Amino acid sequence: MSDRALPILETEVRELLRLRAIDPPRDGIEPVRELVDQVLDDYSIRMCTSSLPSVGNRDEAARSLLDRIAGLGPLQPLMDDPAVEEIWINGPGKVFCAREGSRSLTGVVLDEQEIRDLVERMLRASGRRLDLSSPFVDAALVDGSRLHVAIPDITRKHWSVNIRKFVVKATRLDQLALVGSLSRSAAMFLEAAVRAGLNIVVSGGTQTGKTTLLNCLASAIPADERVITCEEVFELRTCLPDVVSMQTRQANLEGEGEIPLRRLIVEALRMRPDRIIVGEVREREALDLLIALNSGLPGMTSVHANSAADALVKLTTLPLLAGENITHRFVVPTVATSVDLVVHLNRDARRRVVQEVVAVSGRVEGERIETLRLFDRSSGDLCWSGHQPPFTERFGRAGLDLGRVLSCRP
Repeated sequence: MSDRALPILETEVRELLRLRAIDPPRDGIEPVRELVDQVLDDYSIRMCTSSLPSVGNRDEAARSLLDRIAGLGPLQPLMDDPAVEEIWINGPGKVFCAREGSRSLTGVVLDEQEIRDLVERMLRASGRRLDLSSPFVDAALVDGSRLHVAIPDITRKHWSVNIRKFVVKATRLDQLALVGSLSRSAAMFLEAAVRAGLNIVVSGGTQTGKTTLLNCLASAIPADERVITCEEVFELRTCLPDVVSMQTRQANLEGEGEIPLRRLIVEALRMRPDRIIVGEVREREALDLLIALNSGLPGMTSVHANSAADALVKLTTLPLLAGENITHRFVVPTVATSVDLVVHLNRDARRRVVQEVVAVSGRVEGERIETLRLFDRSSGDLCWSGHQPPFTERFGRAGLDLGRVLSCRP
């Protein structure tokens, strides 16, 4: 498409959008596509009797206009590529992407103003802001991808932009088993554990698939339960009939109106939940979640950690941030009796996998929480260790035959 024709066409399409009160994030791409076709038809007629620059290939012109107006402009081809998992911008001419685990410098070139315009467009639908008083922003895009931006003087010179794409490759535990992320027996056990109401912590490093596994675990929740989810940014996708999803909110320009994750957890308990899911705990909200789980409310969450053991140590440390009156003597036994399973994820060169499934016995020796490894990948495959979990009676109360589940019999 002609570089001279593109700005003219884009201006005309945007003017029609304004006149007809069409908002692409709200109304979808189809109304925009229709306007683009109308403008291209009209432009082609006018081009025959004037000195307007040539459009060139019509299909390419239509795609470029759609990308610039209803998409993310030069980044849209990367967003449309299913192999691309994450996109990040370090500055003009420095647009990178991760494709199936390998990072590379793309051929996309953006100047400073184009980067700012893209960020403004991405934030428009989220209701979140970015300025000198709030130099970081974490937001969800319309398609569910997660956006993070940092600006100077927090960064040295240029805006830093990260887009973690929402790529749905599995929505159920059996689908994870089919792609080799976990074994069939582990998938059956985890599904039974969810149905039995066990409290589950998913641990792992960045980009190991914690949110995907949480979504798959949530798919095993009985359909008659009321589920409340709490997240910093909407990422969970729970296809259940009775779900309320909540996300945190930034403070306004006057520094008021912030809704932190702790507040969401407290409010969730007032909404008659049968189960609560907290997308991730990073700070003092871990205390509120532990108190909720310790009261008998089943739940799930995720945490950044290098192993299942490290996840438990982190859960005994984060609540201490809530105040000086919270002590290790209170937190350690609370974690031991509130968490039933820790599912740890890892990432090798080819895929994301469940590395181990650890049961928490509820007992504490000194300040160490006693655990029992149920599934382990030390031999290459995720295999049952042969140990029985310490809460077999809870499976029985839910009408589940744990022996049949662990032996992987239908």
